Amino acid sequence: MSRQVDPVRSLLGRIGAYTMLARHDPHEITRAARAAFEARFEREVDPESVLDPAERARRAEMARKAYFARLALKSAQARRRRSRTARPSAPPLGSSPAGANPRR
Repeated sequence: MSRQVDPVRSLLGRIGAYTMLARHDPHEITRAARAAFEARFEREVDPESVLDPAERARRAEMARKAYFARLALKSAQARRRRSRTARPSAPPLGSSPAGANPRR
């Protein structure tokens, strides 16, 4: 299920991103997004904000690690599925085509 991307649009987007990063600090650009991402885990482990801040941070860190471990598992499963369904486009290195005499 691959989606074709217009090469010109892709290049224009890349040029825009590089220009923005040349003018601004990348950490400043993504600060709000990173804070929102981290806050997600704090809300997940302590929705009523009743825990001690240190305990909330500890639990949020474990929730974040679980999140990334689940992503890693899904990635490994997808790679495994793709490798089982992939068809080699060329014979493996070191093999000769059927009926070919390698000593000719």
